[in-house]
Amino acid sequence: MNSRKQHTIQVAHRLFIEKGYQATSIQDILENSSISKGTFYNYFSSKSELMIAIFNSMHEKLEKERNKLMIGQSPADTEIFIKQIEVQLISNKKNNIFTLIEEVLVSNELELRQSIQQIRLLGMNWLYNRFIDIFGADKKPYLLDCTILFEGMLHHLMHVNFVINQGHSEYQVSNLIRYSFKRISKIVEDVSAQDEQIFYPELLKQWLPDKNEEPLSLVEEILNSIHSLKRIAQKYIQSENDISKFFELLSFLEQELIQDQAPREFIIESVLTTLHSYSHPKLLHSIMKFSSLIEAHLEK
Repeated sequence: MNSRKQHTIQVAHRLFIEKGYQATSIQDILENSSISKGTFYNYFSSKSELMIAIFNSMHEKLEKERNKLMIGQSPADTEIFIKQIEVQLISNKKNNIFTLIEEVLVSNELELRQSIQQIRLLGMNWLYNRFIDIFGADKKPYLLDCTILFEGMLHHLMHVNFVINQGHSEYQVSNLIRYSFKRISKIVEDVSAQDEQIFYPELLKQWLPDKNEEPLSLVEEILNSIHSLKRIAQKYIQSENDISKFFELLSFLEQELIQDQAPREFIIESVLTTLHSYSHPKLLHSIMKFSSLIEAHLEK
């Protein structure tokens, strides 16, 4: 994205927070971002498309920050999960996201409302998959319900904490997240033991048709593969020291791929050679598939 377009998005975001989406005119955006009307419409077909660009930009930044926290860590590490949620909540507050969403959802702009709902569902899908990482695939049938409960619990705790303390938080955000996570952990165990569920996880495929129809990018596939390899390694590598070394190799590759500079191919090839020395058949099969993804990415 070019710098002028990015600047326009930032200026519009600030105006939407200060004045509100409905009260901010395209003329306000033109004057504050110092661009012409022609340039604006070259970037965006409407004010609603600009709002969608703002939400997409926030979502992409959040994804990048959450992925960075995962580098070198186990997907099942609850402390990393708590940090990821904390980053999300801080981002939401900084960007005044809930106020913007509320204003958008009462507007008459159907496409805009649908886009915002889609982004919210993507957030739910991310949380659901993180719960699978933490609680295990055997709990999968119950985790969509628990995702919804966790989001609601945390949202209301944050809201009440804010209202009671008039914006001066008595509790650290991380403490509220940890409290909610402890409660939801008990609920996961309870509903799975009782075999109770309301919403089936397959609903996510209906709610997010575009996500399931559009193929993942190579980098997204590689990052998913890294998380999968970590789970498999914990099953089939016996030595804690060997697991630690395996994780270090994967973390190095992850850093190479998400950095802004071009990846260093000769070092990546050396790391892949080392990974192939792990001999367990099931692990090696996954490593070979992972290597193919890396090689395809380097050839682009």
